[in-house]
Amino acid sequence: MNAPNGESVVGTTADNTSSSPRILVVDDEVRLRRSLRLLLEQPGRHIDECGTGTEALAAFERGDYDLVLLDLRLPDMTGLQVMDALLSRSSTTTIVVVSADDVIDSAIGALRRGAYDFVRKPYQPEELLRTVENALQRKMLERTNALISERLEQSERLHRYLVDHSPDLIYTVNDAGVFTYVNPTVDPMLGYPSGELIGQPYYSVIHEDDIEVARFAFCERRTGERASRNVELRLKKRPAANANAAEPEILTIALSATGLYLDPKESSGPARFLGSYGVARDITERKHAEERISFQAYHDLLTQLPNRALFKDRLSVALSQAQRNGRRVAVLFIDLDRFKLINDSLGHAEGDELLKSVATRLQACVRRSDTLARLGGDEFTILLPDLNDAEDAALIAQKVIDELRRPLIVGGEEIRPTASIGIALYPDDGIEAESLVKHADIAMYHVKAGGKDGYAFFSPDMNAVFHHKLTLETELRRALDLNELELRYQPQVSVSEQRTVGVEALVRWRHPQRGLLMPDTFIPLAEEAGLISRISDWVLDRSCRQLAEWHRGGLSLRMSVNLSPRDFDRADVVDRVFAALNRYELSPSRLTIEITENLMMRDTELVVEAVKQLRESGVRVSIDDFGTRYASFGYLQRFSVSSLKLDQAFVRDVTAEHPHSPIIIAIVGIARGFDLHLVAEGVESPLQRDVLRELGCDEMQGNLFGSPMEPQQIAELLASAGAEQRGS
Repeated sequence: MNAPNGESVVGTTADNTSSSPRILVVDDEVRLRRSLRLLLEQPGRHIDECGTGTEALAAFERGDYDLVLLDLRLPDMTGLQVMDALLSRSSTTTIVVVSADDVIDSAIGALRRGAYDFVRKPYQPEELLRTVENALQRKMLERTNALISERLEQSERLHRYLVDHSPDLIYTVNDAGVFTYVNPTVDPMLGYPSGELIGQPYYSVIHEDDIEVARFAFCERRTGERASRNVELRLKKRPAANANAAEPEILTIALSATGLYLDPKESSGPARFLGSYGVARDITERKHAEERISFQAYHDLLTQLPNRALFKDRLSVALSQAQRNGRRVAVLFIDLDRFKLINDSLGHAEGDELLKSVATRLQACVRRSDTLARLGGDEFTILLPDLNDAEDAALIAQKVIDELRRPLIVGGEEIRPTASIGIALYPDDGIEAESLVKHADIAMYHVKAGGKDGYAFFSPDMNAVFHHKLTLETELRRALDLNELELRYQPQVSVSEQRTVGVEALVRWRHPQRGLLMPDTFIPLAEEAGLISRISDWVLDRSCRQLAEWHRGGLSLRMSVNLSPRDFDRADVVDRVFAALNRYELSPSRLTIEITENLMMRDTELVVEAVKQLRESGVRVSIDDFGTRYASFGYLQRFSVSSLKLDQAFVRDVTAEHPHSPIIIAIVGIARGFDLHLVAEGVESPLQRDVLRELGCDEMQGNLFGSPMEPQQIAELLASAGAEQRGS
C-alpha cells in the first residue's frame, strides 16, 4: 500500500492478510458444533471447537482467534461473561453470537460489548455463511488498518493518510459550528464529495429531531474525560440526483468529540477555543439489529402480532388512561374451536398457515387504536380501549365470529374455523391487567362448555364455576395418585340363554368428602384437563386384571371397556390396549372396546387405522349410544366395528302405552343389515325386555338384570345363577 506521494506506508501486508483465519466455535451442543465445522470448513481455515466458557478462555490462552461463533447459553457461564473476560484481556477477536436466547437484554448486551452480529437459532446456513465471510473480511481490514496505525503513528503525513482512509467519519468545525475539515469517508457514508461540506454548518447533515442534542455534541467545547463519548445521532444522507423519495435516507452514528484550543504558550491569556474535533462511527446496522431483536422479543414470529408481554404492557397503559378519563376497556380472549383436530389432521405446517390466515382476519375486525395479540397456540386476545359501553365489545366479538365463519382454503381443504370468545370489562370485571385477562379466559371456557362458536361476558357466577372445576381437577389428579378410583361391573345378559355373558366396566370416584361420584361428574373434566388417558389406562389395567381373576375362578365372561375419543388422539392407543391384555395373558376376543359416534364422525386416518388394528387383532369394537348422534351408514362401512349398543334413551321410550318404537326397529334392522351384534342398555322392566327380544335383540343390560356391582357381587350373582340352573 502506498501513500499519495508514492512512498511506501506499511510495506507488505501479505504476512497478515493472507494468513489462515483461525475460527473458534463455542457451543455446548456437540452436533451443532460439528455441523458448523462442516459448514465453515474451507482450505486454509483452522477451526477449533469447545463446549464451555472455561474451555473457550483456555483456548485463548493458547493463541488468539480471528473469529469466535459464541452461544450465549453455556453450561458453566454465559456468553456475555466470556465476552467480558475477553474484553478484560484486550482481545481484538471478532465475535458473532449464534444463540437461541430470546432475552432482549442478552442480545443487546452482546452487541454493546462489541459483537459483530447476532444470529438467532434456528438460522439459515446462507445467512450464517454471509455473516462469517463479512466478519473475516472486516477482520482482515481491521488487521491491515491496525498495522498501518502502528507504523504511521509518529508521522503527521501518515496520520493524515490514516484519517483520510478511516472507515469512520472524521471532521473539525470552527467555533461557529462550520465544517473546516471532513475526511473522504463522508462520500461513501453520506454521499457528499470530498470538500463539498467545507464551509457548511454542521446542522446541514443532522436530522431535524436531533439538532438540539447535536448542538452540544457536534460542537463539543469540553476536553478529556468530560468530552462527549458515543453520543447517538441521526445523519441525513445526500439525496441521489435521481431519487424520488420525499425523505432522505437516514443513518445512525455514535459520535465522540472534543474541544480544540490554542495552546496558551502560543498566545497571551487563557486558551482560546478554536472549534471541535470529532469521530462519527456508522452504527446503523447495529441499531437495526437491536430493533429486530426488540421486535422479536415483543412479537409473535409466526403471525407478527404482539405477544403476551407487549399485550400486557399495552393493557396496563390503557387501564391507566381509562382510570383518568373514566372510560371503559374490554379484553376479548379468543380460542379457536377444534384447532388441535385440524392441526393433527392436516399437519403442523397447514396449522401454521391457518393461524396466519386467522390473524389476518382478526386484524380486519379491530380499530387502529386496538391491540390484537397472539398469546400462543390457538389463543388470541384483543384489547379494546376507550369504549363507551359493553355493547361496543359485543359488536367486535360478533364481527370476529362472522369473519371466522367464512371458509378458508388450507392445504387444499376448505375449513370453516370458529372461535369461542370471552369478554371482560374494566372496571366491572377487574381493575388490573391480570384479573381482566383471567376473567376473559374464564368466560371463554364458559362458551366452550356451552357449545362453542359464540361469545359471553364474564360474570361472577362463572368464576365460582371455574374455581369449582379447578378444585375438582386438582382433587382428581390427587385421586389418581391416591388410588381413589373404583370399578363397578354391570351384567350383560343373553335373554335366550338366560345367563350372564359379559360385564361392562364402569368407573367411579370415591371422593373423600363428596362420596361416590358418577363418571359424568368427572370424565368431561378429565378430558378437558388431559387426564383421560391416565384414567383409561387405569380402567384397562383393573378390568383386565379382574377378568383374568374371574377366568381363573371358572367364570367365562367378556369385558366391555369405554375409551374416550381423546384416547384415539394418541398414536399409541392400540399398544396401550394390548399392554393390558398381555399383562394378564387374556385373549383379545374377551375384550370389547366401546367407542362413541363422536369418534366415528371425526373420521381421521389415525382413528380408522386404530379401530382396524384392534379388530384385526381380535378385540371387539362396539359403538356406544348408537343413534344419538349423526353418524351415517358410510361410517359403519368405513369403521370395522363388531357391534352396536342401543342407547337407553330409546329403551326408556318403550312403555305400556307406547310399546312399539320405530327407532328401535330401525336400529335392529341396521344391525342385521350390517351383520353386527346388538346390545341394548338401560333395560328396566319386563315389558322392555320382551319387546326387545321380540324385535330380535337378545343381549341386554340394565337394572332389570342387575345394577353396577362390585367384583364379589358379580361372582355371587353368577354362582347363584349356576346353582339355580343345576337345581332346575
